[in-house]
Amino acid sequence: MHPPSNGSERRYQSGFGNEFATEAVPGALPQGRNSPQRAPFDLYPELLSGTAFTAPRHQNRRTWLYRRQPSVVSGRYRPYSQRLWSTGGDRAIKLAPEPMRWNPLQLDGIDADFVDGMCTLAANGDAQAQNGIAAHVYLASRSMERRAFVNADGEMLVVPQQGRLLITTEMGVLDVKPGEIALLPRGVVFKVALPDAGQGPARGYICENYGAQFCLPELGPIGSNGLANARDFLAPVAAYEDGHGEYQIVKKFGGHFWQADMKHSPFNVVAWHGNLAPVKYDTANFMAIGSISYDHPDPSIFTVLTSPSDTPGTANCDFVIFPPRWLVMEGTFRPPWYHRNLMSEFMGLVYGEYDAKPGGFKPGGASLHNCMVPHGPDEEAFDKASLADLLPQKLENTLAFMFESRYCFIPTAYALESPALDTNYSDCWAGLKDLSER
Repeated sequence: MHPPSNGSERRYQSGFGNEFATEAVPGALPQGRNSPQRAPFDLYPELLSGTAFTAPRHQNRRTWLYRRQPSVVSGRYRPYSQRLWSTGGDRAIKLAPEPMRWNPLQLDGIDADFVDGMCTLAANGDAQAQNGIAAHVYLASRSMERRAFVNADGEMLVVPQQGRLLITTEMGVLDVKPGEIALLPRGVVFKVALPDAGQGPARGYICENYGAQFCLPELGPIGSNGLANARDFLAPVAAYEDGHGEYQIVKKFGGHFWQADMKHSPFNVVAWHGNLAPVKYDTANFMAIGSISYDHPDPSIFTVLTSPSDTPGTANCDFVIFPPRWLVMEGTFRPPWYHRNLMSEFMGLVYGEYDAKPGGFKPGGASLHNCMVPHGPDEEAFDKASLADLLPQKLENTLAFMFESRYCFIPTAYALESPALDTNYSDCWAGLKDLSER
């Protein structure tokens, strides 16, 4: 990649939804006009719109790209096979209203890159109707070299669990490690390299969002500061590859996969400006809010990003994290209580231990608790929390998360047949005794 040559060593710009302006070659960014009759250096102006043209100004997302060749220059598309990546929920699958859990998907023998190593565990909604999400796990052992991917069905929230990712996008490069996340807008071309492949394969989680774009949640009574701050999201500065040499581009469109051969690199954007950009975020910067008296608020206080729906307050998807934090509440059962929710929860564990499931929930694993399916602490966590001295306690070295959706998740046939499926999950509550037995 050709880095910025404007005298700056910066790799990132800070802010979420900011109007960015960046150039890899001084003078490449037009001034005053977005599409001048002749752009500087005879670059091609190209507009990428992430929202409808008539979206309100504060919601309108678009970026102008100035590139060596426009993206219309590509070969003819032909079908591409990716049998484990599903789109939308398969309503033919009859799902019992029970909690589900998967052990970490095994990395032994994996020979795939980021695209071919994608496995869908559960999904809902409809990409064509632009609602719902899919929850995937990626298993990758090699980098994408002269190969790129573009998703026309939805934006992709990447949550690495094992192994660092170097994500090259049209707008520049993101270096993302476990504990950080990346958000890749719908329609942006990217490829993923494994810079630490010598240390083993990479694994992580993906939320493919078919609905409204992720944004920061409103803070309401919290005030002007707290949760995820816009300034901590980092967008790349412009960087580009030489245009020579063939590339394979794989495109996801309408739930199907297609491939085409290009005679140049799609990463040929020399300058860009706009507020639609890939970003990364370090969850260590999340400002957790919690109770300092008794009881504890709903998990919505841990929302990093939200994808709104047409029903205010009921999200298409909330991305929620459970990071290191202090617990100081008095007279309170501190782990999550037993509960049944309207919202459906797909949960993963990046590292450490989850306090409600200290033994059975492993990093790289996943659980699914759909709408009105009861769940909560296992027997061990309940007994421990019920008898503990309620001194100030810090949960350290832990990072769990949820993709929380208004729609029920439907596991894929792959997920239901996977050897990673924990068929004895519900046994973790079997020892909870009736009042007369305690």
